[in-house]
Amino acid sequence: MSRFSQYGNYDLYPETKIEGFDTSAWEGKETIVSELKQKIQLLLKEKQRIIVCFDCYPGVDKEEILSLAKECNPVKIFDTEDYAKSEEILNEEFHDYMTEDRVFGIMCHKKLEDFFCKEAVKQAKSQLEDIKSGVILVVGVGASLLAQSDLFVYCNITRWEIQLRYRAGMSNWHCTNENDPVLTKYKRGFFIEWRLADRYKKERYAQFDYLLDTERKKHLKMVTGQAYREGLKQVSKKPFRMEPYFDPGVWGGKWMQKKFGLDEKQPNFAWSFDGVPEENSLNLNYGKVTIKVPAIDLVLYCPRDLLGERVHGRFGAEFPIRFDLLDTMGGGNLSLQVHPLTEYIQDTFGMHYTQDESYYLLDCDDTEETYVYLGVKKGIDPKAMERDLRLAQKGEIEFPAETYVNKVAVKPHDHILIPAGTVHCSGKNTMVLEISATPYIFTFKLWDWGRVGLDGLPRPIHIEHGMKNIQWDRDTDWIYENLVGQQQVVEQGIGYEIERTGLHNREFIDTMRYTLTDSYTVNMEDSVHVMNLVGGSHARIESVDESFKPFELHYAETMIVPASVGRYKIVSEKQEEIKLIVASIRK
Repeated sequence: MSRFSQYGNYDLYPETKIEGFDTSAWEGKETIVSELKQKIQLLLKEKQRIIVCFDCYPGVDKEEILSLAKECNPVKIFDTEDYAKSEEILNEEFHDYMTEDRVFGIMCHKKLEDFFCKEAVKQAKSQLEDIKSGVILVVGVGASLLAQSDLFVYCNITRWEIQLRYRAGMSNWHCTNENDPVLTKYKRGFFIEWRLADRYKKERYAQFDYLLDTERKKHLKMVTGQAYREGLKQVSKKPFRMEPYFDPGVWGGKWMQKKFGLDEKQPNFAWSFDGVPEENSLNLNYGKVTIKVPAIDLVLYCPRDLLGERVHGRFGAEFPIRFDLLDTMGGGNLSLQVHPLTEYIQDTFGMHYTQDESYYLLDCDDTEETYVYLGVKKGIDPKAMERDLRLAQKGEIEFPAETYVNKVAVKPHDHILIPAGTVHCSGKNTMVLEISATPYIFTFKLWDWGRVGLDGLPRPIHIEHGMKNIQWDRDTDWIYENLVGQQQVVEQGIGYEIERTGLHNREFIDTMRYTLTDSYTVNMEDSVHVMNLVGGSHARIESVDESFKPFELHYAETMIVPASVGRYKIVSEKQEEIKLIVASIRK
């Protein structure tokens, strides 16, 4: 089926070595408790009373943290949930952000303290002040809102682990919604909890005495705040990979399962996020201990070094480029969909920019024609298309997609551009590297080929939103003039060819493809670079000034090069032809 051999070198658990802090991390409850007790005893020599905050990101298992905290022999434990507003009040206050839609909410701009009752917090602070000696613990989400701590332990967790816990029955923070659909829990996390918690955490990085990795239950890890902050600084100055994650889907295929050695018991794997800092994690190695942390921490703590002054000035502490993989090899078509226009996503959902994107074809089935659906056909009647979409949604007809939407034949290394407002989806038996902007979940499904989700429920369809965003002038002629086959050679010589493959001028991302049998030096022009090795077994990324050690990138892996690197060299070993697709923010 595949045109490529199986190299077998895809790294599922990449780590970044942090230099100079090999003794600054601990693994296991016993060693962590020992370190905290020693620190507490030193503080008690200086003060009669000390306050220890175990501050938690929503989704951290509070009971596990309480079990750890009790080992510190406190005279009193304050649980932050005792001072939170009731679930009913929170639901009412956050209703407008949640909306009635199954998938889409509105970005919440409140603060974490809005979870709490001001009078209850005031009373807790008074009770705390009445205790004159001993160890006082404050445990839970927003712990530092109750007290200025003498010892601050931040309890961290990644977004993917939170999602897995939702699926396993965990409720949202301070909620009893464990039986709600996973989409509902995710929506509350995405639009409310994670926004508030990230703003809160961003203001407190410098205060962390320790950071606790709570990713694996009953297997805690801890690193000093100094080592963690220094680790993020080191990562922001050299190439790195994040840990990818994979998920089945109704249209999923078998390509990643085979190529990457994934769990053969799963029915398929549809998705992989391997270049999305807001969703992926970093594995930071401190000697014998590896700490897993949300990669968004790097974006929030080191935005200028990571993104570049030019990109940071435009986007703030947000990572604007997303790389992910969509596998339909042996599977089915993606849902027919459209992404919102910029003004629509701003006015309707409170987002700054929209999900312009593109499909880079990593691989295709070589035994049959493969294709993507792209743009409307020339001369179609929009009202007729809307009528048939609504009839299909009711189950009265099969939507005749090929009557209304173009099928574009594709082969490996084609790059299909998809500015927002363009109807599209990838067809079956393709392996797509999706390169896009990062508003994440704002996909308006128009037709899903009559399928239900893996949970047995009909997948959400958003024809109302979709019809307000489809650009009807993006017809057959327009897509071939603007979105298909747009690559241009910009430079070539002995051992190298450089092509600009996209994206469309409505999109802020630029992509370059480097085809090399030797080496080539890349100037970054004050923008972060995100790259994927789309051809060849491996490539080496080298520093031009020895500021970082050579980094080996394997086939289909995604890597980020921070803007602070400035210039780097791509090297092909033994004159093997390699191809890299590199995305940056256009000037």
